[in-house]
Amino acid sequence: MNPTRDDQVGGLVRYGQPAGRWVLLATVLGSGLAFVDSTVVNIALPRIGDDFHAGAAALQWTVNGYTLSLASLILLGGSLGDRFGRRRIFVVGVVWFAIASLLCGLAPSEEILVAARVLQGIGGALLTPGALAILGASFHPDDRAKAIGAWSGLGGIAGALGPFLGGWLVEVASWRLVFLINVPLAAVVALVAIRHVPESRDPDAPDRFDVVGLLTGAAGLAGLTYGFTAWPTAGPQSPTVLVTLAVGVAGMIGFVVAERRSSHPMLPLEVFRIRAFSAVNLVTFAVYAALGGVFFLVVLNLQVVVGFSPLAAGTAMLPVTVLMLLLSARAGALGQRIGPRIPMTVGPAVCAGALVLLAGVGSRTSYLTGVLPAVLLLGLGLSLTVAPLTATALGSVDERHAGIASGVNNAVARAAGLLAVAVLPLAAGIGAGSLTDAADLGPVYRVAMLICAGLLLLGSVIALVGVPSRLPGQRQSAEPDVPSGADDPISPVRVHCAVDSPPLHPQPTDGPVAGGRAGASERR
Repeated sequence: MNPTRDDQVGGLVRYGQPAGRWVLLATVLGSGLAFVDSTVVNIALPRIGDDFHAGAAALQWTVNGYTLSLASLILLGGSLGDRFGRRRIFVVGVVWFAIASLLCGLAPSEEILVAARVLQGIGGALLTPGALAILGASFHPDDRAKAIGAWSGLGGIAGALGPFLGGWLVEVASWRLVFLINVPLAAVVALVAIRHVPESRDPDAPDRFDVVGLLTGAAGLAGLTYGFTAWPTAGPQSPTVLVTLAVGVAGMIGFVVAERRSSHPMLPLEVFRIRAFSAVNLVTFAVYAALGGVFFLVVLNLQVVVGFSPLAAGTAMLPVTVLMLLLSARAGALGQRIGPRIPMTVGPAVCAGALVLLAGVGSRTSYLTGVLPAVLLLGLGLSLTVAPLTATALGSVDERHAGIASGVNNAVARAAGLLAVAVLPLAAGIGAGSLTDAADLGPVYRVAMLICAGLLLLGSVIALVGVPSRLPGQRQSAEPDVPSGADDPISPVRVHCAVDSPPLHPQPTDGPVAGGRAGASERR
């Protein structure tokens, strides 16, 4: 049922009342499922590899099966919510995610696990855009910033606790519980959403969807991912590799052509005529490709090469999340005062230095002296980078494209991580080696970390050259920062940015925005 009238003002829920708390519970727990599952699976990879005697490609697909479907469909998920109802699509996504998680947890083989991970990504693509879109559509304008701040803060806590819980489950029980625990949590989310979250939709949403763009984009990502993943074992002359890479390239070209010709494109290409928007998405691609490699390989290396337990490996990167929780808002405020160019140039360079240190982590490395300093440096660099990056992606376009800009930036980040997991082992020389064998993984890991450091330096250079010192309408003086919780509309600098990708952010005006499109919201 919908919230009572006592909990609503003009049909919108209030932050401090029970209706608002129920909406927050559903959105925080729902989006937390998709976010945490995209990170904790890395901790379970060595045990999965041992159980299924899986090779490098199979482990890559355990990660990339999820990311591929999520990256391909996340913009569609937002559009479906606009058209058919955000709560409805959110609930469908949650239930879908739960069923796929159950299949993952019960998978008898690596092939079925990968297929279930693809299904899981589809559920994630349906529920992820809906969480923030529901907040923007459900809360009174006076409370919207507080609600999104609470969502981001609680989401950050979930992100910090997820690897700890995942590592503990893998260590004391089984990797299967990493997936099975999603089922009861998803049941709670679905019940709360059905009973307490008001429905909303965009009356101006297009009647048609960009099916050609969706199919060509998905084919492009899938072809490139499959081809690069198969390359190390099959070789560059393999017909499978050549055909899939050709399909990938053709799909990417077809996607661009389809978006140019479509009257209702999933990705309006005119936004890339804005230099700042193009530059920030290039930075996003470089930075998140590096992060995709880091969070895939570091946890593997800590377990396989260094000998950490799953719990120790899962919590090794925890300082990154803690530092981002503490410092992201301050970094965003700094970017508002001095402009985004400096923090987006310095931040990736600091991260590159951290990865050079991480490249030296080997079999005799101590966490306190060899891992922690690099992790702290990485957390500082990301804190300096991610909030200004997200703010620039939104602030470089006009308000009518704000929702699209955030969705595109999110999709670019996920696609970058997807391709990084496919390409990095190949580029680092894995060959026919195993990612769960210390002798094979050690040298591959070192080279991969240095490649990722190079990607971050590339992102730093792009930011220096392409990101403006000021965005249109940005204040020119170093005024005191507006306190958190002030009455101004939603500001990106107060939103904690997840490590795996920038958030899908509502339009920073009094009107709510869809998960992928800006537009008015109609209450049903």
